[in-house]
Amino acid sequence: MKMVLRSLMLSAIVIVCLGCDTLRFAPTESQKQNAFVHWRTADLTAQQAAEQNALPQLSALAALSSRQSRAFVADYGLPAELPAADTADEILTIAPDIAQRAYRASTVRPDIWQAADGLVELGIALAGLFGGAAGIRITQYLKQTREKSTALKEIIQGNELFKQDYPAQADAFKSYQSGQSTATRKLVAEQKQP
Repeated sequence: MKMVLRSLMLSAIVIVCLGCDTLRFAPTESQKQNAFVHWRTADLTAQQAAEQNALPQLSALAALSSRQSRAFVADYGLPAELPAADTADEILTIAPDIAQRAYRASTVRPDIWQAADGLVELGIALAGLFGGAAGIRITQYLKQTREKSTALKEIIQGNELFKQDYPAQADAFKSYQSGQSTATRKLVAEQKQP
């Protein structure tokens, strides 16, 4: 029981201290397609460099790029539907759009509040599995933690609205907040990001 609580607390601390930049969603279909098309592009480039008797260093770099890009496909997984990427013309036609969609998907990060709430919900579910007095205490503690998290989020949002509505007071407001810990400052900064 204590081990479950400690694991949840450690996970929450890691999320708060490291932020959501370290958390990423699973690769999207567009990211998988982009990895596949990248590999096909690098492979085709290596083949053409070898066929056209390119400089040895250029041929070696192209071959290396092809091998490296296979690792991206292995990491991301194959897309459900393989894009037509057998020729240079096919690649040049489809790749820009796929690359743009993959880039947009790559910039999305989980919301720190949703991640923390998910951990608390997981903890409540696990505590419910164990049951008994300890399970009830852990559930009550985690529900209180969720309420405090919601309160913190509301306070941060209210503070940001205050600074927007009263810009003349923003500097004074910031000076009162100067004594915050590094973890608190990081948490507030992540909340303020769009």
